[in-house]
Amino acid sequence: MSKPADGLASRDWDEVSQAVADAYFPHTLTPSTRLPAANVSLRKTGTGPVRIARLAWGADVSVQSEHPGAYGVNIPLTGRLDSVVGGKEVSSLPGTATVCPPDVTTLMPHWTSSCEIIGVRFDHEYLQREMHRILGRAGRPLPSQVNLSTSAGTTWLRFVESLSDQMDGPRCLLHNDLVASQILSAVTTAFVLAAVPDDAEGTAATRPRIVKRVIDALHDDPAHAWTAAEMAEKAGVSVRRLQEGFRQYVDRSPTEYLTDIRLVRARDDLHAAGPGDTVAAVALRWGFAHSGRFAPAYRTRFGTSPSAALRSS
Repeated sequence: MSKPADGLASRDWDEVSQAVADAYFPHTLTPSTRLPAANVSLRKTGTGPVRIARLAWGADVSVQSEHPGAYGVNIPLTGRLDSVVGGKEVSSLPGTATVCPPDVTTLMPHWTSSCEIIGVRFDHEYLQREMHRILGRAGRPLPSQVNLSTSAGTTWLRFVESLSDQMDGPRCLLHNDLVASQILSAVTTAFVLAAVPDDAEGTAATRPRIVKRVIDALHDDPAHAWTAAEMAEKAGVSVRRLQEGFRQYVDRSPTEYLTDIRLVRARDDLHAAGPGDTVAAVALRWGFAHSGRFAPAYRTRFGTSPSAALRSS
């Protein structure tokens, strides 16, 4: 993965440190060099309960932070990240992530010039609330390190890497307020499923009425910006159990089921379209924020393009 352009005009370590604090976490920075901060790279996105930053100091430094009010999940892309989290030593290489809990002193004594990270910040109350929605319970402690080579870990890593690659681009979906909250909710759900072992969810089958409750809600309001956690909350079960129930009784995931409903509604609107209606407007009306993804999904479902359906109206 190539190193991003830094986007930082200052070469003053104090100013650079403040920029990183604004983007990610307040901290105490101690550079091991007297040279200016000429090679710092920083990308950032988000100002709400979930933030993503991509950072390389470009020099050997020491960093200490209490991560006030939020979890910091540091994913090394290159190099090695050694941390002391609440007195416990944690060493992470690419393929693992260090979890820094809120309001606990974390020291990174030897952050080397070769180490670039993606940092994901989750506000404490937000993450605990989402864990309750996703897992059906709150208060479960997170591990100090997450293995990203598992299936769930790899899924989350690829998701976050993809977002970090496009953060500065004009086509970044996080710049679209209509979809940003859904994407960041998906980032949270994927993280929780990767970080929390699948050991306490139980093996009992989800009852059909649980699935029916969600199906009814999706049919009632398919244009709503549904997230996996919100659907699980509607069902009164965890995300995992809801997914298992849908696979067992509907043979598809809740998201796939929702997409199919939306495609059918979009087809009906395209066939009934009037002058001035566009494919993009119909797609957006039914929750498809990216028209480039809507068209192939529509063709796969109905064997024709949405533009052809619009022309036939």
